[in-house]
Amino acid sequence: MPAFLFCKKRKHLYVWSMQILLGIFTELVLWLEKHLLTCPSRKFLHMDCPGCGLQRSYIALLKGDFIESFRLYPAAIPILLLFIYLLLHLFIRFKNGARVLTTGYIFCALIIVVYYIYKVVTNQTLH
Repeated sequence: MPAFLFCKKRKHLYVWSMQILLGIFTELVLWLEKHLLTCPSRKFLHMDCPGCGLQRSYIALLKGDFIESFRLYPAAIPILLLFIYLLLHLFIRFKNGARVLTTGYIFCALIIVVYYIYKVVTNQTLH
């Protein structure tokens, strides 16, 4: 435990700061839920596109609901991990970073295509 937490005044300040940050995070998630972008394909063609569900999946992930996130869009977590790896690679320059990124892009694209085909076959794309 950090040494600054042993002082009572600082401990109260730390708890108070965490409560404020948690409140801001909660409000951000609620705002994101109310302001989702509308998919043009879904709006005009009444049919899901391969990216439909990504926003809702990330909101579920922010809430800590990994299973719901995966159910909404299976490629969301691999895409997020790939993006984090990309940012790290920009600063650290991993030895085989380009190869890992290329493989990751192909893997994510395969997940997206397979899931979209599954949605088409099971008639989940029409609204």
